Amino acid sequence: MNRLFACGLDLPVRNAKPRSEGLTILIDNGISLHSFRDIITSSSDLIDFVKFGWGTSVITKQLQEKINYLKENSIHYFFGGTLFEKFLSQNKIDEFYNYCKQYDCQYIEISNGTIDISNREKAAFISEFSSEFTVFSEVGSKNPEKSDKCCASEWIEFIQEDLKAGSSKVITEARESGTSGICQSDGEMRYLLIDSILSSEISIKDVIFEAPNKKMQTFFIQKLGANVNLANISFYDTIALETLRLGLRSDTFNLYN
Repeated sequence: MNRLFACGLDLPVRNAKPRSEGLTILIDNGISLHSFRDIITSSSDLIDFVKFGWGTSVITKQLQEKINYLKENSIHYFFGGTLFEKFLSQNKIDEFYNYCKQYDCQYIEISNGTIDISNREKAAFISEFSSEFTVFSEVGSKNPEKSDKCCASEWIEFIQEDLKAGSSKVITEARESGTSGICQSDGEMRYLLIDSILSSEISIKDVIFEAPNKKMQTFFIQKLGANVNLANISFYDTIALETLRLGLRSDTFNLYN
């Protein structure tokens, strides 16, 4: 435990950036440049990555300005895996590569949450792109019915396959609504699935859990501690999430006393 902010409280240790665990990944779903800059300015030390959700980067007029501002504040960025899938569905992988290079991407996300390709096919793209980019892959379908049919052993197999192919970390799908992947369509979390992943040989440091709402964020922090990797965090929840991590909110108040 350490004393943060010179307030005299004993709070969990949070590694300073750049860090490889305890990641906070915000999702930009079309936030205005003004709001974007305000939140980045006030909370840059709390933010590790910004993901430009699904295909929003294609129609964001001020994308380059946002990227420039992230670079100025030492925050990494990548485009949503659905954009990769859109390029792939049109057999335009070279164009996807050029698009990422155009915006000086160091990180990319590769997924198969929408298109119908096997995890083995996805892993082949991970292997290919990992020679030039740091790859975050994603496991889980955006279709709730399809997700429900994917058993825990398959999730574990897919995560391990992605890591072996060269993925730096694997993201567990939940969508920005928390209604698919590791969640059921009604928003209830698939607790047995999550427990199976956690009890497997997969290192928790290699997994990023999408957790777009407070319920999910609280669950993962209670289960895995302050330094769990969390993604799909709203820009407006940046400080709220950090207080959850530090036990400064009622939901996690008693974790560190």
